[in-house]
Amino acid sequence: MATSASAGAGNNSSADACYMLIHPRMDVETPNLQTIKRDLERGTDQIKSEALQQVITGTLQGENYDMLLMHIIRFVMPTRNKALKKILLFYWEVCPKYASDGTLKQETILICNALRNDLQHPNEYIRGATLRLLCKLREADLLEPLIGPTRSCLEHRHAYVRKNAVLAVGSIYRHLPQLIPDAPALVKAFLDTEADMVCRRNALDVLSANAPLVAVQWLKENARLVSSLDALLQLSVVDLIRRTSREFSGEKALFIRCVFELLNAPGSAVNYEAAATLVTLTANPVAVKAAASCYISLASKESDNNIKIIVLERLDQLRARHEGIVDDLVMDLLRVLGTPDLEVRRKALAIVMKLVSRRNIDDVIAVLRKELAKTVENSEQDKASEYRLLLIQTIHSCAGQFPEIAASVVQLFLDSISEFGASSATDAIVFIREVAETYPDLRTSIIQHLVASFLDLKAGKVVRGALWILGEYAESADEVRAVWTKLREAIGELPLLAAEQRELEAERAADAAESSGDPAPSATSSSHAAAASRRILADGTYATESSLTSRAADAHSAAAKKMDSKPPLRAVLLNSDFFTGTVLASTLVKLVLRFAQAAKDDADAQRQLNSLRAEAMLIMAGVIRIGQSAFVTTPIDDDSYSRVLACIRALEHVDEDSAVLGDAFIRDTQGAFARLVRGEEKRAQDEAKKSSKEGAVQVDDGIAFGALQPAEKTATAADAAALERDIEVAMGEADGQAAGAVSKLDSVVQLTGFSDAVYAEAYVNVNQYDILLDIMVVNQTSHTLRNLSVEFSTLGDLKLVEKPTTYNVAPFSFSSVKAGIKVSSTETGVIFGTIVYDGPGVSDNHCVVLNEIHVDIMEYIRPARCDETQFHAMWTEFEWENKVNMAPMREASAALDLRSYLAHIMKATNMACLTPDNALAGDCGFLSANLYARSIFGEDALANVSIEKPADSAPITGHIRIRAKTQGIALSLGDKISAAKVLLVE
Repeated sequence: MATSASAGAGNNSSADACYMLIHPRMDVETPNLQTIKRDLERGTDQIKSEALQQVITGTLQGENYDMLLMHIIRFVMPTRNKALKKILLFYWEVCPKYASDGTLKQETILICNALRNDLQHPNEYIRGATLRLLCKLREADLLEPLIGPTRSCLEHRHAYVRKNAVLAVGSIYRHLPQLIPDAPALVKAFLDTEADMVCRRNALDVLSANAPLVAVQWLKENARLVSSLDALLQLSVVDLIRRTSREFSGEKALFIRCVFELLNAPGSAVNYEAAATLVTLTANPVAVKAAASCYISLASKESDNNIKIIVLERLDQLRARHEGIVDDLVMDLLRVLGTPDLEVRRKALAIVMKLVSRRNIDDVIAVLRKELAKTVENSEQDKASEYRLLLIQTIHSCAGQFPEIAASVVQLFLDSISEFGASSATDAIVFIREVAETYPDLRTSIIQHLVASFLDLKAGKVVRGALWILGEYAESADEVRAVWTKLREAIGELPLLAAEQRELEAERAADAAESSGDPAPSATSSSHAAAASRRILADGTYATESSLTSRAADAHSAAAKKMDSKPPLRAVLLNSDFFTGTVLASTLVKLVLRFAQAAKDDADAQRQLNSLRAEAMLIMAGVIRIGQSAFVTTPIDDDSYSRVLACIRALEHVDEDSAVLGDAFIRDTQGAFARLVRGEEKRAQDEAKKSSKEGAVQVDDGIAFGALQPAEKTATAADAAALERDIEVAMGEADGQAAGAVSKLDSVVQLTGFSDAVYAEAYVNVNQYDILLDIMVVNQTSHTLRNLSVEFSTLGDLKLVEKPTTYNVAPFSFSSVKAGIKVSSTETGVIFGTIVYDGPGVSDNHCVVLNEIHVDIMEYIRPARCDETQFHAMWTEFEWENKVNMAPMREASAALDLRSYLAHIMKATNMACLTPDNALAGDCGFLSANLYARSIFGEDALANVSIEKPADSAPITGHIRIRAKTQGIALSLGDKISAAKVLLVE
C-alpha cells in the first residue's frame, strides 16, 4: 500500500495529511521520464490519462517528478475531457508546490488561475470537483485568490455545486480562518435560506465543527421543527448535540427534548443515533427505558439480520451500564424471537436471560413455552431443531436461576420429550436429572411422568438418561414395580435371542409358503422386470431405475419399518447400542436392590424379589447373547460384555454382599452425581462473583459531581467511563492497567545485528484487530543515511495498512518508524522485511535484511465455556485435527502429577477446562479432559487431553488431540503444546 499525502505543508506543518490509498501495479514497469514527457506532449486524452496516473503513483512512491510540472500545465491543464480533468485534480493534490527555500513555486500561479477558471466553469460537475479539491488544500497563498469564486458558488443554481461549496468554505475556515473570517455567519445564512436537504446537512456539519455556538443558536431557533426535518438533517442534529453537550451543558434540557422527539422519527438510522445519544446526555431511568425501547423496536422491525445483531449488542451494553432499569422490557424483547435467523434469536435469548427476574419469570416461561410448541408443530422448517435446542437450554438456565419454576419446567419437558429431536431430548433429560437430584420432593412426579412416556423415547442417549433416573430415584416398592412393568414392556418377549429366532423362522416359513403358492413368472414378465424404467428428474434430465435398485430400496424400507415396530429397548439393542445395554443392566440391579430394601419384612415381597432377580438375570443374559449373535451388525464390545457380566454376578451374590452392592450401585453413584451438580453450581457462583467483583465500586472511591466541574470538563460519569474504556482499548490496555516498562521490554524484537550499519528493534503492540510496530532505527555510521525506509511484507492473514515514510538519519542518530498491520484471523503470521537506504556516496544503495517477527496466536485466543452437547457437536463438525504425542519426560515429570501438567498445558494454550473438577479428582494414573477456547474473531478451538502416569517415577505419556475449523489454528495450538513440552523439560 502506498499513502498519498498533501505535499506542500512546507515549514508550516510537521506532518503531511493523508487522503488516499493507491495500490501500485506490480505487473507494469515504471516508465522513464522521457516516455512520460512524450505521452504528455503528443498523446491522446487516454494516453495522457495513463501517463498522469503513473506520475501520481510515482510521486506517492517518492519519485522526483518536479520537472514534469510545466509539461502537465502546458499539455494537460487545457484539456476539456472531464475524466482527465478529474485525474488532474488528484495531481494538484499531491504534486510538490513548495521550492527548496519553503516558498511557493512560480508555477502555482498558473495552477491558481486554472482552478479559478474551473470554479467559474459553466459545467456543474467541474465546479463541484474543484471545490472538493479546495477542501484538501492548505496553502494560504494558493487559496486566497479563490475565496471570491468559492463564495459565489454558494448561490449556484445546482445543488451539487452548493453542497461542495459549503464544505470548501468550512475546510478553509477550519485551517485558515483569516482567509474567510465571516464563514460562520455566511454558512448560517446559507442554512436558513437553503432548500436542498443535503446542502443543509453539510452546512450544519460545518457549523458543528467550526462554530458550535452558532450551530446551537440555530438549533434553539428551529427546535420545534426538528421532528419534521429530513432524515439527513436529523442525523446532523443528533451529531451536533453529541458534540456540544459537554460544552453547552446549560442547554441540556433542549438537547434532551430534541433527542426524545427523534426517537420516534421515521428513519431507523435516526432512531439508533438518537437512542445512543440520549443515554450519554442523562442517566435518568425514563430516558434509559426510552432508549432501550427504541433499540428493541429497531431489532423487531429491521429486516437486515446484521443490523439486528448490532442493535442487540448496543442494548446489552446499555443493560450492563444501567442494571435493573430495563428489566421491565423483557417481554418486548421477546418479540424479536419472531425473526427467522438463529443468531439473532440466540443473541436475544442471551439478553433475556440477563433481564429475567422473579417478577417476570412466569411470563417469560409462558412465551418460551409457546415458542417451543411452535417448533414442535413446524418441525420441518429450516433450523427448527436448533432453535428448539436453544429454547430448551434457555428454559433450563431459567429454572436453574429460579428454583420455584423447576416443577412446571419439568412437567413441560416430560410432556413434550417424545416430540423432541435427539439433541433437544438429550438436553431435556439432563435437566430432568439435575432437578431430580436437587429437589427430592419432585422425584415421585418425575418417576411417574417418565414411566408414562418411556415407550416414546427412541434415541439411545435419551433412553440411557431415563434409565439412570428410574434406577436412581425409584425408591418405594410401588415405584419399582411400576418401573419394572414398563421396562418389561419396552424390552418385549423373553428370552431375547430365542424370541428373535422364532420371529425369523416364522418369516421364513411365510415367505416359503408365499413363493410356493405363486405361479411361475412368464418370460415376458421377467423381461419387463429386468428391463429398466426411464424417469424424468426434477432438472429435466433422464434417469433409469432398475428393478434391483427398487427391490433393494423396498427391502431397506421394510427393514426400517420392522425395526420401528419393535419395542424401544429391543430396537436399541438390535442396533448394536450395547452401551445402553450396560445402563439397562445397571438399572435392573439398582431396582432389585431398591426393592430388597423396601420389602425386608414382607414374605410375599421376598418371593417377588426372587422373581425379579431371575428375570433381571435373564434379560442381562439375553443382552450378551444378542450381542454375540448374527442379528446385530456389530458384536458386543469387551467393556460392555464385562459390565453386563459383572451385573449378573452382583445379582448372584446379592444376599451375601447386599451392603457392599448397595454402596457400589446406589450410594456411590448418586453421591458422585451430587458432587458433580454441586461443582457446577459452585463454578457458576464463582463466575458470578468474579463478574460482580470486576464491576464493583469500592467504598472509598471518589465521586465525580458534574455540576461542580468547570464547564469545559463537565461530563456525565457514563461519558467519562466510556471515554476511559475507549482509550484503554485503543492503547491495548483493555484490562485497565497501563503496561509498564518491564512488560514493554518483553515485547521488543531485535531486527538487525549490533554490527550492522543500521541497528533496528521493534516494539510489537498487539491490539484486538491490528498490530502496531514501533521501530527504532539507529544509524551506527559516521555518514548521513539518505532516503532510509523500512519495507515490510507479511505471511498469513496479515495485511500491511500503511507504508512507513522515508527518513534521513544523521550520523549516530536514531529515528522512530511506525507501521500498522491488520489481522483478519487467528493464525500464526510472520512479518519480514528490509531496511533500504542511500549513502554515503551519491549512487550507493544498501539493503539490510530484518529478522522475522512472529505474531503469537495467544494474543487472540481467549478461554471460553460451552456445554457437553455443543462440544461434541463441534468436535464432530470440525475437520482439521492435529494430534500431539507426549514424548517421555522422565526428568521433567518425576515431581509433576497429571493435574499439574494439565494446568501447564492450559496456561500454554490459554484454554479453559470443561471437565468438572470432581471428574478430575483422585489419583488413578490416568487423566482425560476436554479444553475449549474461542478467538476474538469467533473461531472455536477444541482439545482433548489423554495422558497417563503409571508410577510416580514414570514419565507422563499420552497424546493431545486438537480440532478446529481452520488448519491454521490447529497447527498453531499444536506448536504451542510442543513448545510447552520443551519448556517443561528445560
